[in-house]
Amino acid sequence: MDLPEEFGSWKGLHNGLRKWAHDGTWEKVFTALLTQADTEGDLDWVVAVDSTIVRAHQHAAGTRQKGPRPASRTTMPSDTHAATDHQDPPGL
Repeated sequence: MDLPEEFGSWKGLHNGLRKWAHDGTWEKVFTALLTQADTEGDLDWVVAVDSTIVRAHQHAAGTRQKGPRPASRTTMPSDTHAATDHQDPPGL
């Protein structure tokens, strides 16, 4: 939000950057830079991901997407009464 005046308003800049992300401009720039670096022999990097340290945000699983909520599943009564007749083993 603290930009020099020659960049204009931060909101306008932000919206422009988002538009470029949406229309594929950033992907084209990245691809062109990778191609240039590979051609010049400057591309020498390795990516290693250790899954023991990669974690999703706590809200990542089950996040509802925009749009109408899916209809809830209909539950059917059980034909057996196994759930109500269940007995724990001795000692529990």
